[in-house]
Amino acid sequence: MSNRMVCREASHAGSWHAGYTYCGACAAYAYKQVDPSITRRVFILGPSHHVPLSRCALSPAEVYRTPLYDLRIDQKVYADLWKTGMFERMSLQTDEDEHSIEMHLPYTAKAMESHKDEFSIVPVLVGALSESKEQEYGKLLSKYLADPSNLFIISSDFCHWGQRFRYTYYDESQGEIYRSIEHLDKMVNLNYLKKYHNTICGRHPIGVLLNAVAELKKNGIDMNFSFLNYAQSSQCRNWSDSSVSYAAGALVVH
Repeated sequence: MSNRMVCREASHAGSWHAGYTYCGACAAYAYKQVDPSITRRVFILGPSHHVPLSRCALSPAEVYRTPLYDLRIDQKVYADLWKTGMFERMSLQTDEDEHSIEMHLPYTAKAMESHKDEFSIVPVLVGALSESKEQEYGKLLSKYLADPSNLFIISSDFCHWGQRFRYTYYDESQGEIYRSIEHLDKMVNLNYLKKYHNTICGRHPIGVLLNAVAELKKNGIDMNFSFLNYAQSSQCRNWSDSSVSYAAGALVVH
């Protein structure tokens, strides 16, 4: 691990992963659940949009700068993850180009503002993982998920529906197309992702989380998940329409 201080700036969200205008209000429902009084570490898992990755990657930075205040990357956890041999080191350029983690930084800073000197972050860029690698990373991160002082943020859009996205799955039994899309989005589990191939850009970070959950359940740890808010950029009613879905949910480990 480098001893030099490397910083990167966090500006507004990139347009590909839905700008705040589209997804901001929905995301706020999830951040409202954050308890800054017990949170000491924030893991942020986001998909790689710009570089091909077959594994997960860690940032070369030590500090992320936001419009509110600087977020310190937890170098101890980074060192522990690095020792596993399962992680790559992304370049600073890759880090600056990628928006899936960046867009959550101001939210994190705001949600944790009352305890801003008492927590660190652990950004992880997730590549196009195979099922077996999702299981490996899920197992690795499950011990951190079980710790009540850790918060996990999973960055993703949901269904990209329409001919321009080359995805037009439609279950007529659900009624209008937009209702079929919502039904599909709310079915998220491991088997669902395999069966329907929904166009969820963060499917691999979600897969890692679901495997971490499965690992904890093996050990008898109880938890519950609930959708907090759901939105679509437009309501599709015919085959020429298109939309992107956004969802906020909360997983609570007991």
